[in-house]
Amino acid sequence: MTDRYAVIGQPISHSKSPTIHNAFAQATHQDLRYEAVEVPAGTLADALQRLHGDGFLGVNITLPHKADAPMLCEMISERAQLAGAVNTLIRSDAGWRGDNTDGEGLIRDLQRLAYAIKDQHVLVLGSGGAVRGMIAPLLAEQPASLTVSNRSPWTPEKLAEQFRTVGTVTPRTHATLKGDRFDLIINATSAGHAGVMPRIPAGVLAKGGACYDLTYGTAHAPFRKWAEAQGATRIADGLGMLVEQAAAAFALWRGVRPETETVLASLRPSQGA
Repeated sequence: MTDRYAVIGQPISHSKSPTIHNAFAQATHQDLRYEAVEVPAGTLADALQRLHGDGFLGVNITLPHKADAPMLCEMISERAQLAGAVNTLIRSDAGWRGDNTDGEGLIRDLQRLAYAIKDQHVLVLGSGGAVRGMIAPLLAEQPASLTVSNRSPWTPEKLAEQFRTVGTVTPRTHATLKGDRFDLIINATSAGHAGVMPRIPAGVLAKGGACYDLTYGTAHAPFRKWAEAQGATRIADGLGMLVEQAAAAFALWRGVRPETETVLASLRPSQGA
């Protein structure tokens, strides 16, 4: 019987995860089928029970469920516990084990692009579930500083407290970034999906600085335009992170880590960036 896996969220029809994972399966000669399943907010518990009953062996979780998933796992990995967010579920006899591959995916893609992190001043825009998964891996790369900024101060301050045993996170609102300079700016907001750029002061990107966006395709356009206006020497979208975090999840499920360059190259023409 073909093994079954899925990505769940809402909306989900646009997801590239089925294309990515089915390509991984073909490349590694794995007999599996990966599909997208629409799961509205507030119905995660019922959906996971149903998927378990239907025999699914693993599940990827995206918006709006990442922060709710840990409470529905019988156990979660140390990195998922630290992040307070789960994006990957592994079937157990009784339920699900949770993990978080977002940070691993980000770091692997930054390394693929030869983006420097060590001794750099790094700014992360946003404070959602993906950011929580990124903070510890970013700190492990020993940046000179790591700042997390949001429109309001509450969530960045909460994150700084949450990760204080791992390293120093400087909380900021977008407005209070004025006068600061960063070597690497990572956009982890969803603003691009609405066709806009977070309102942050001009001049925060240091001379020679680089920019990275977790979004891709048309959602990446506003941040790219802003980065170009700020004189960024390098600008990248998040398609590589999507593929790399998927490869990390695939390895958890199947015990083999697929090669990612071929899959990433195949996605480029279809996603328009």
